[in-house]
Amino acid sequence: MKTLALRIYLTVVAVLLIFALVTGWLAQHNLEHERTVVQSQSAWTERAAAWGELLENSLPPVTAPKALQAQVFLDWADRLRLPMALESPQGERIATSALLQERLRMGGEHRTLLHRVELSDGRSLWMAKRLNGRPRMHAKSSAAPPPTEPSPPDLSPLPIQPWLEPLSPMLPPWLVHGAPALILSLILLFVAVALSAWPVAHRLTRRLQALRQGVEVFGSGQLHHRVAVEGRDEVATLARSFNEAAQRIEDLITSNRSLLANASHELRSPLARLKMAVSIMADLPPERAAQIKEEIHQDIRELDALVEEVLLASRIDARHDIDLGPVDLVGLVAEEASRVGAEVEIDVGFPTQPYSGDDRLLRRAARNLLENARRYGGPDIRVQLTHGPGHISLRVNDRGPGVSDDQRERIFEPFYRLPGHAEHAGGVGLGLSLVRQIAVKHGGQARCEAREGGGSCFVIELPTTPTA
Repeated sequence: MKTLALRIYLTVVAVLLIFALVTGWLAQHNLEHERTVVQSQSAWTERAAAWGELLENSLPPVTAPKALQAQVFLDWADRLRLPMALESPQGERIATSALLQERLRMGGEHRTLLHRVELSDGRSLWMAKRLNGRPRMHAKSSAAPPPTEPSPPDLSPLPIQPWLEPLSPMLPPWLVHGAPALILSLILLFVAVALSAWPVAHRLTRRLQALRQGVEVFGSGQLHHRVAVEGRDEVATLARSFNEAAQRIEDLITSNRSLLANASHELRSPLARLKMAVSIMADLPPERAAQIKEEIHQDIRELDALVEEVLLASRIDARHDIDLGPVDLVGLVAEEASRVGAEVEIDVGFPTQPYSGDDRLLRRAARNLLENARRYGGPDIRVQLTHGPGHISLRVNDRGPGVSDDQRERIFEPFYRLPGHAEHAGGVGLGLSLVRQIAVKHGGQARCEAREGGGSCFVIELPTTPTA
């Protein structure tokens, strides 16, 4: 899984690597071109010397008429197709080829370098080399020399290939060569790298900003709000953890609200009976007053049981784990079964070592099932302790009216009673809900099944190794 730290690290390494590679390529490119230019200049000088030797052997002597010298020179210039000019030993122009005149006249983009080859008889041969349209490094006039006067020799080295050749027409000459060009190239490279890294940083900060906004929306009271989970890095893990925590908080608050609303409803009946009994007790004869007093005590016990179970349900909901300890399930079930006169059956091979769980909660779950069976299922109650691969089960069987298929899940909801079960049957509708809560806290489950021959079978199934 890609992590945020790895992504940032790889981005930094990639940026530095690209920067180093491009910088090295620019330096290498410039050095290679400088070497090429020097080699080209040397080759051109050698060719010019060879052409000078050829023309010196072909031209009339220096004492010949200038018209004859010019005619022979121009004839050789046409044959060689070279832009060149011939000067006398006194520096007077004898002849200029049409190609040289054209290039000097065009100027601008077709600027030239004039190379001088001195002949042994004192005459000078001027040859022009085109710069391929690239601007000169130094700003000298490119105007054509007067037809009767040769231009001054320009033997400066050819300009170095600019670092920023594609931008050369748009930049001043001093900025596209040498150190300024290198600095400008590095600046442009830095800007390009910075712009390339921006999407990575923007995506990261955008997701963090979305997460912060999601937390603020959730904190404002919109408990159903969740944040989008994008990617597989730490930010995505954080968003996923937030959603899970938000779901637990929403479930807890919803459960508490429902519990409070149902508890308020359940409190109304005993409180109303208490209020009525107290108001009429003074006017009743002693025998009837004693009966009303007993009913008041019964209502108080009912209120006490309701408050106790509401508090226990709230505590179980609020706790993320349970206090594990050794629990003697066989002894616990036998003790609770004896209180209601139930028979206990234990599978052969049932684990004899103590079970790791919360003794108080497991005792409360067993007691609730047995009390529920005694209240609604009659005296024929049978308890079974069974085991299977990776789990153990507590099964409480009764011979009551049974529970229809569509009601077997609803009876585990808080404060739910089966249709036709009046309040005088006892209980407040939290017993089975607590049983399921306790089973789930131990990593197990609770369910209701039909018993063969009639009645119901309530099952608590627990893993052999519970999760706290």
